[in-house]
Order: sequence, then C-alpha cells, then structure tokens
Amino acid sequence: MKLSEITPETAAAYMRLEPGEYDEALLAVVMHAARAYIAGYTGASAEELDGYEDVSVAFLVLCQDLYDNRTMYPDTRYAANANRVVSSILDMHARNLL
Repeated sequence: MKLSEITPETAAAYMRLEPGEYDEALLAVVMHAARAYIAGYTGASAEELDGYEDVSVAFLVLCQDLYDNRTMYPDTRYAANANRVVSSILDMHARNLL
C-alpha cells in the first residue's frame, strides 16, 4: 500500500480504534504530523515515498505512537526515545544525512 493511499479508516483499523469511538479531527492531525515527520526525516518527496511500501508500515506505527502517547507538553527526549521500527525503516530511505 502506498503512503498516499492510507485513509483515516485504514489508520484507525491498524490502531484498533472502533468507528465512532475516536476523535476523527485528532486522527487527521496525527496523520498529517506523521507524514510531515517522515518527509522531514527522509528528505524524500511524497512521490518518492509512495515508491516504498515499507514506509507505510512506519507511517502506521508512527500514527499509533503519536495517538497513544499524546501529551500536553513537548517531550524533548523524543529523539532519544524514537520508535526503533520507524527509525529503522526511515533510515533506509533517508536523504537528509547531515
């Protein structure tokens, strides 16, 4: 599945969220943030990211992590505690090596 093909319903199903039992607006924000994170992390365009199906897995994992671990304050330790699945997949496609 391409990254651009992932719908809120697909993400919610992956996250085991029941229809009507989650905040759709919050999920949309989480999905936008996850896409922005992946693009910034890799330096790849949306079109390039669509060429790697494993990025979709990283996206879904990141969405779940962001949704489950949302807080009222920024966690400055996130880089040190980044999800290893997400980092491992995105490192393979990273162009931002500086």
